[in-house]
Amino acid sequence: MKKKINVDIILPSYDSYKYVETTIKSIIKQSFKNWRLIIVDSSSNIKTLKVLKKFKKNKKIKIFSFKKRLTAAQSRNFALKKIKAKYVAFIDSDDLWMPEKLEKQINFMEINNYEFSYTQYLPFSDHKNYKLVKPKDEYSYESFIGDTSISTSSMILKKDIIQKAKFTNTPICEDYFFKCLILKNCNAFCYPEGLLKYRVRKDSLQSNKLKNFYWIWKINKDFNNLNFLSNLRSLLLISLSSLLKYGIK
Repeated sequence: MKKKINVDIILPSYDSYKYVETTIKSIIKQSFKNWRLIIVDSSSNIKTLKVLKKFKKNKKIKIFSFKKRLTAAQSRNFALKKIKAKYVAFIDSDDLWMPEKLEKQINFMEINNYEFSYTQYLPFSDHKNYKLVKPKDEYSYESFIGDTSISTSSMILKKDIIQKAKFTNTPICEDYFFKCLILKNCNAFCYPEGLLKYRVRKDSLQSNKLKNFYWIWKINKDFNNLNFLSNLRSLLLISLSSLLKYGIK
């Protein structure tokens, strides 16, 4: 991998002391070393701040701390203003990367001149075993609004394609419209290997399916400008995709 190729990684943090240290260590252990981690922490508890303090001396890690509570969207949008690298990656504070995630995925993008890529991923929790999720090999905007299987923590994008794209400041599904905006300008391609471990938590906002569907409906209506029938079709296809991925919970 050429030394000039680099990646900025965006990690929002809020009261994430249980998991964030393991998440950060999975980044530090990457075989691809030309990375910079941007952590945006908002109003976290003391336990979380103590964990983050362990990494303050690492020159490759930049921590921005806010006393006020920021949403995940606000944290990511703030970090997007700080990116400088050729590539941008995202990870949530409770997910884990395989050691060769960055190296394999960036090499995949360089060889094929892709602007947007994602990977297969393995959902996991303390109480249930899941199957490896294998998203489609390629997504356009039209196919994505019927199958939202691109995990944010698996994404890598070229900085140039992001342009003015932002995350919606909604309670959940803030990454959905961000992906839609990008996919209106380019297709996304899957690296065919499980390079991400995606933590499934019962207490997460994303675990409430009804709220998920409500906000996807609202984002489709207010931001994607879908009419009623198109919006309904989108939700039905997403529901079917979710059922095939995770089963009935």
